[in-house]
Amino acid sequence: MEILFALGKVFGAERMVPIRSAQVAGASYKTIGQYGLEWLRSLDARVVVPTVLNPVGMDRKKWRDMQISPDFAQKQEEVIEAYARLAVKMECTCTPYYVTQTRYGDHLAWSESSAVAYANSVIGARTNREGGPSALAAAIIGKTPEYGLHRLDERKPNVLIEVEGLPEDPDIAFFGALGYHAGTQVGNRIPLFVGIRPRKDQLKALGAAMAASGAVALFHVEHITPEARIFSFDSSELEKIQLDCPGISRSFQEMPVDAVAIGCPHCSPDELHQIARLLKGKSVRIPLFIFAARGVIEKNMVIVEEIEKSGAGVFSDTCMVVSPAMERFNAIMVNSGKAFAYVPNMCGAAVRLGTTEECIGVATKAE
Repeated sequence: MEILFALGKVFGAERMVPIRSAQVAGASYKTIGQYGLEWLRSLDARVVVPTVLNPVGMDRKKWRDMQISPDFAQKQEEVIEAYARLAVKMECTCTPYYVTQTRYGDHLAWSESSAVAYANSVIGARTNREGGPSALAAAIIGKTPEYGLHRLDERKPNVLIEVEGLPEDPDIAFFGALGYHAGTQVGNRIPLFVGIRPRKDQLKALGAAMAASGAVALFHVEHITPEARIFSFDSSELEKIQLDCPGISRSFQEMPVDAVAIGCPHCSPDELHQIARLLKGKSVRIPLFIFAARGVIEKNMVIVEEIEKSGAGVFSDTCMVVSPAMERFNAIMVNSGKAFAYVPNMCGAAVRLGTTEECIGVATKAE
């Protein structure tokens, strides 16, 4: 209550609102370390709404396959046990909307930046970009202060992004690159895009990248996202940013890599089907990591088994950004604008951006 009251006071909230679910960051031992673990152990409470974790530092069942050290695995298990004692569900994912029912207008307390962007923008739910402690506090109380993106009047677009020269049927990687460049110019404002018609996985990639390169927690796409029609505004009064697609395509620079990683944010069922189709009849030549929520993997085991026939590894609970498994590589290829932003600092590796098809091509063909 002290944490939530302090947030409400700082941001001028007049009341608390009930939340439908929570998603808590600060789950990988790589990111929270020993002091974070000790703080979790000090808590004596239980969550009162459905609550999941952000990705942890390893697949809880296949950590040896990821070449995780036993020492790290033990510490990560202690973090997981600390959250389990608080009654947090052991679904560790940056895509909680695939495993937790989330509806238009729901108030949430989610931490993961890409999940926040998706919930607000694609679903029309309402959540601020919570820190791990504040999301956990909201999960324990079942409420959060009503400020920021919980208020309809705070969800209006305040910058217009005009996209020019969009290629025909662009891959999700292109929308990741678009989001990466948009985020660097938008910062934490709320953009309205015109000139694009992305599908759900493309919207996921767009928002995740903007949240990583900027701090975008909500965006609108004309005629596509649910709240794009509800606001009346004069577009002439909005700052305009023009993004040229041929210029954005220059992000796809070629360079040798020693690993390929897909699933940042975690793969959807459609993405797993696409990957299986691209891998059919092929064998991987360099490590290929595929990341998805455990619930998504378990419901698509036939497809996952097809992927793993190629020698690729399909992992849950973790991702390329928060796992120490990726730190042994010098250069990693990704199809994600979010990963493109985070891999250099979080993994200490050079990063190459490519389409999903290009990623599979590099992983299955010795360069």
